[in-house]
This record gives sequence, structure tokens and C-alpha cells, in this order.
Amino acid sequence: MTNILTILIIIVSVLMIIAVMMQPAKTNNASGALSGGGGGADDLFSKQKPRGFEAFMQKVTFVLGVLFFCLALGLVYLASK
Repeated sequence: MTNILTILIIIVSVLMIIAVMMQPAKTNNASGALSGGGGGADDLFSKQKPRGFEAFMQKVTFVLGVLFFCLALGLVYLASK
């Protein structure tokens, strides 16, 4: 059982890395956030809810993160016995 969970956690971790890398990059950078510049239009449009592919990738990343956490807890439980 431990071997199956180990293989599953490796697969989920690789899928999570791919999901994070596929997410669209944000246009604001750290220097713009610290300086306070960028204008009002950038702030207005940055507050919109993600749609389409971006929303889908956020949901996939969240599900993979929860699955990774559960698998890790399962491995710890089995290792403690």
C-alpha cells in the first residue's frame, strides 16, 4: 500500500508542477506593486474574476494540491504503523 501511495504522490506532484507552469503569467511585476504605479485602469482590470482557461487551471491546481496533501497524510499514517 505504501508503494502505491508513493507512486500516486509522485504522479500528482509532477501533474501539479505542470499545472502551475501552464497558468498564465500575471502582467504586474514586483517593482510595480512596490512603487504603487501602474495607473487606475490596471488596478480596475486586475480585480476581475478569472475566466476560461485561467479559472480551469486554478481549479486543477487546487484539486491537485488537496490530493497531494491527502496522499502525504496517508503516507505518514502508514509509515507510523
